Amino acid sequence: MTFARLEGGCGWDYSACMTSAPSKRLNAQDWLQTGFQALLQDGPEALKAEPLARRLGATKGSFYWHFADVPAYHAALLAQWETQAITDIVNALADEYTDVGRLRRMGQVIAQKGASDQMGLTAEPAIRAWAKGNAKAFETVARVDAKRLAYLGDLLYKTGIGNAEMARIIYAASIGMEELDDSDADRNGDAMGSLVDLVLALR
Repeated sequence: MTFARLEGGCGWDYSACMTSAPSKRLNAQDWLQTGFQALLQDGPEALKAEPLARRLGATKGSFYWHFADVPAYHAALLAQWETQAITDIVNALADEYTDVGRLRRMGQVIAQKGASDQMGLTAEPAIRAWAKGNAKAFETVARVDAKRLAYLGDLLYKTGIGNAEMARIIYAASIGMEELDDSDADRNGDAMGSLVDLVLALR
C-alpha cells in the first residue's frame, strides 16, 4: 500500500497521522505570511520553525513539509519580498501617466510605507534591519536597490535630468524617511514631493 505524506508533523508515519492530523491544512503561503508578521513584530530571531509553528498553532512537521530547512524558508521569504518590493511600486505607479508623475510618486510610496497595505513596502524596514546581519538578506536588498535606482535614473533621464547622482539622492531620502515613525507617513510623502520638485527645477 502507498501512503501519501500528510502534513502535521507525522512524516511518513501513517498511524501517527491517524490521531494527530491538523484541523487546518496549511500551505507554504501561510508560513510565509506568518514569517513577514513575525519579522515585523519580533525580528529575524522569530524566523525559525518552532516559534513560527506556535504562531500558527501547528507543528514543526508542517513547516518541514513545505520547506527543506530554515535556510530554505528564509530564501523563500526573501524571494517573495524581492518580487513584491518591485511589483508593489509598479502597482503604485500604475495610475501615473507621465514620467514626472511617476518620479514624484515613486519616492513617496517608499517613504510612506506606513500608509501602505502592500507587504513588500510594509515589511521593508524589517528586511533592511535583517540585512545588516544576514548575507542573503543583504544580497536581496542590494538587488532591489539596484533595480529601483536604475528605474529612478531612467525616469530622471526622461524628464531631462542627466546627473545619475540625483537618483541616489532621491532614493536615499526615501529610504531614510521610511525609517521615521509611521505617524509621519503623510509628511514624508509631502517632503519627497518637494525634493523631487527641487531636482526637476535643475533642468
